[in-house]
Amino acid sequence: MDNLIRSEREARGWTQAMLAERLEVSRQTVVALETGRYDPSLPLAFRIAQVFEKPIEVLFTP
Repeated sequence: MDNLIRSEREARGWTQAMLAERLEVSRQTVVALETGRYDPSLPLAFRIAQVFEKPIEVLFTP
């Protein structure tokens, strides 16, 4: 699944650690999400969408 997590994070000037703290996950999880090695669970996808204030379907594409 492709995602816009990295570009959304960088647009806000956040580090991976800052995003990880907001999502309550490890920085390694953020790295895995950004590189596409890990697809988030549905609850995590909702948290990501909430943090970025974007609909899930904008952030993630199959």
